[in-house]
Amino acid sequence: MDQRKESTMGRRTVTRAEAEDFLYREAMLLDEWRLDEWLALFEEGGRMEVTTTDWNGWDSSSAGAFMCDDHDLLKARVKRLKSRKAHAENPHSRTHRMISNVIILEQGDETVWVAANFIIHRYRDNQAFSYVGRYEHVLLVDDGLRFRLRRSIPTMETMAPGARLSFIL
Repeated sequence: MDQRKESTMGRRTVTRAEAEDFLYREAMLLDEWRLDEWLALFEEGGRMEVTTTDWNGWDSSSAGAFMCDDHDLLKARVKRLKSRKAHAENPHSRTHRMISNVIILEQGDETVWVAANFIIHRYRDNQAFSYVGRYEHVLLVDDGLRFRLRRSIPTMETMAPGARLSFIL
């Protein structure tokens, strides 16, 4: 597939560079623990999924998921993570996200399907963990880009003991 591929969305074109900038900004917001700004990247009604490590392309209703949140659950998750009640993230983990291989897979009238790879390094309690996987996102195209579906697919075979997913993958 041509790396310069663009998708035409109704009134405007979304380039791969624009999709990359969106994902890079999301990574920065999460690494800086700017969770309210991160939540604003979702459309009202947007969803987030983190599949299990044995996920093989099934839909979220018939497969296991570490997380499968609708917009209300996402708001509640952000509120809890920012409070002292999130013991696994008080103080919050230090993370460093790296996003690569961003590609526009498919286009629709008002959405674009974007895939990318990720590596997230997490530092917590004097331990370091690495999470590797890929993203498959459906982005709403309007004045900017917003998540309609944000899906993280871990590609490692198992999670190490202590490798909690209390931070946002």
